[in-house]
Amino acid sequence: MKNFTYYQPTRIVFGRGESEKIGGYLSSISRRVLVVYGQGSAVKSGLIERAKKSLEAEGIEYVLLGGVQPNPRLTLVRRGIELVREHGIDAILAVGGGSVIDTAKSIGVGVKYDGDVWDFYAGGVVPQETLPVAVVLTIAAAGSECSNSNVITNDTLPSPEKRGINYDVTRPVLAVMDPELTYTLPAYQTAAGGYDIMAHVMERYFTREEGVDFTDRMCEATLKTVIRALPIALSTPDDYDARSQLMWASTIAHNDLLSTGRVGDWASHRMAHQPSALYDITHGAALSIIFPAWMRYVYKSDVNRFAQFAVRVWEVEPDFNDLEKTALAGIERMEDFIRKIGLPLTFTEAGIPYSRFEEMARRATGGDTFKLGTFVPLTSADILEIYHSVI
Repeated sequence: MKNFTYYQPTRIVFGRGESEKIGGYLSSISRRVLVVYGQGSAVKSGLIERAKKSLEAEGIEYVLLGGVQPNPRLTLVRRGIELVREHGIDAILAVGGGSVIDTAKSIGVGVKYDGDVWDFYAGGVVPQETLPVAVVLTIAAAGSECSNSNVITNDTLPSPEKRGINYDVTRPVLAVMDPELTYTLPAYQTAAGGYDIMAHVMERYFTREEGVDFTDRMCEATLKTVIRALPIALSTPDDYDARSQLMWASTIAHNDLLSTGRVGDWASHRMAHQPSALYDITHGAALSIIFPAWMRYVYKSDVNRFAQFAVRVWEVEPDFNDLEKTALAGIERMEDFIRKIGLPLTFTEAGIPYSRFEEMARRATGGDTFKLGTFVPLTSADILEIYHSVI
């Protein structure tokens, strides 16, 4: 196990009805807030109106910024920075899921920087401070409500580019998590969010670090919880137990608790960012295509770990005379699960052509200036082969 420092400053408020109290929770943080939200569901459901009333009851002024899209855009981030400076905003409230939260995080660090916010994503500039960011979470997926990560798509480039940063300064100060807010999510978003949770865990699970059985077991428990709860949430959308298990799992999967003492891989995420940027595919759906393909490409490099994954997570009966058979059976069960929850396993299913695979592979490795991942470092040629394996 590696030495580690675990830092988690986010105050979490979890449970039924807690989103109605956001004004009270924000009263000690802000007197003038920018409310960031998506393309309409938060408005149609009445959530934004309820949030406004809660803020007004506490005497908190607000400015609204709607229109956040999946794979959130730099253009809206820059607009948010302008609004914060124009109106003297002192905090940001994200009402939504990962895309909304990532937009709020980017606005928060961008406001405190004299240059352009994209400098942080282009590399070479590290954010030093941020406006406080609070969250009312509406989907179990990205885990951005407590993570140090956020991802933005630069939609001003001739070929859009999606990049992420990982800095503790971006962690929200408050996350209000009400599972009932997820009842009305479309099934596809619920499924994609659920697989996003699993991918965050698996990026950490497939490590070369030894002596990490405790966090292995936590990863496995989180995965098994999602595997049990996600089909229930899809068949019975208002099942509070299933929704609450998924929402808490999404946070645990990406608040770095499962990273302690180990080094994750993250190649699959970076490979999945490329089709998301170019074709706007939902992040969880891109991962459902890429992750099994990555597994089949690298599993022979550590058959024991993949066999452990198969046995402990997917309850495959171990074949001690043929661990490769056991490992492959685990991958197959995961692929069956992906089909069961209605996500794609190929680019064809997702409507994505193969004409730009070479470009995607080059971009994933910075034009082959670095290799992707730590479990098995991948060149652009490796990535291209993975892409072609799931046409």
